[in-house]
Amino acid sequence: MIKDLTAQDIMIKKVHVTSPTDLIAAAKLKMMRSNIGALPVLNDSKKLVGIITHRDILLAGGEALGLKVGDLMTKDLVIAELDTPIMEITQIMADKGYQRIPVANEGDLVGLITQSSLIRALAGLKLKKMC
Repeated sequence: MIKDLTAQDIMIKKVHVTSPTDLIAAAKLKMMRSNIGALPVLNDSKKLVGIITHRDILLAGGEALGLKVGDLMTKDLVIAELDTPIMEITQIMADKGYQRIPVANEGDLVGLITQSSLIRALAGLKLKKMC
């Protein structure tokens, strides 16, 4: 059932990341090549410190490409834990308009929940129910 799902059940486990010291141009290229809309940002200790989205880069304009990821990234994150109920995550996404929520365990990034991963999980439940 949907109400029994948690973040670990639907998160994307293989997550592309970037560093605060990487250039915006490099982050944008990584997003384009991977066909993704955001990159969680990890510091040298591999701790989650932010997220940079394609939208952040577009809104900053062309001159932003020479900046560092740390200059544009969102630092005030909503982070889910592995056991965060999916209903809580969907409520946050709906209320705040977030398209992505990082999943962390003791500050370490372990996954990412996107609108697409949420839809795939819910569609999979519906298909299982129909069979």
